[in-house]
Amino acid sequence: MKKITFLIVFALVFSRPLFADDLADVKNIVSKSIVIVIDTIKNKSLDRSTRDKKIIDTVVPFFDFEFMAKVCLGKKHWTEASPEKRDQYLDLFVKRLQESYLEKLDLYTDEEVVVDEAKKEKNRIHVITHLVTKDDKMEMIYKFRETDNGWLVYDIEILGVSIVQTYRSQFSGFLKDKSFDDLLENLKSSDAFKVPTGDK
Repeated sequence: MKKITFLIVFALVFSRPLFADDLADVKNIVSKSIVIVIDTIKNKSLDRSTRDKKIIDTVVPFFDFEFMAKVCLGKKHWTEASPEKRDQYLDLFVKRLQESYLEKLDLYTDEEVVVDEAKKEKNRIHVITHLVTKDDKMEMIYKFRETDNGWLVYDIEILGVSIVQTYRSQFSGFLKDKSFDDLLENLKSSDAFKVPTGDK
């Protein structure tokens, strides 16, 4: 079964209560983004570069790449890196995420993405979606936190597997016996650090 994997990211949280409008607004963000992305994929009149740019422009506003990069790297490694190395890491990490996302979209055929519900989880919002084919149904949970820029995705679970935790584990294991420069070099490769897709 071919799958679509959406990007993820972390963001700062506020403590105000959640309201019904928050749930509706966040669910609407997911629904509209999915519709635009799928319609763009199906538009065969677009060349590859135009298609990719439109897709990235659609999803980027809902993700805080810098905070996600910090969380996946871990506080220790982030604080020990120089400002220059941090900037290099952030640029490479964001590029790798976007490339990985676009690669997964190439696998799209005729799957349907159903946005089922948005529910409160303490001061967070989880949007439950399913990727549906005639033979299978895969759950994906978009997890949001509120930020200065509104509600942003900070993680996605695919069949119970957290993308944020997967990256964090991979980076932690890699840096046990390799340098930060080695990590930067590895991130330049298109084969670097894969995110879970739920493929069987």
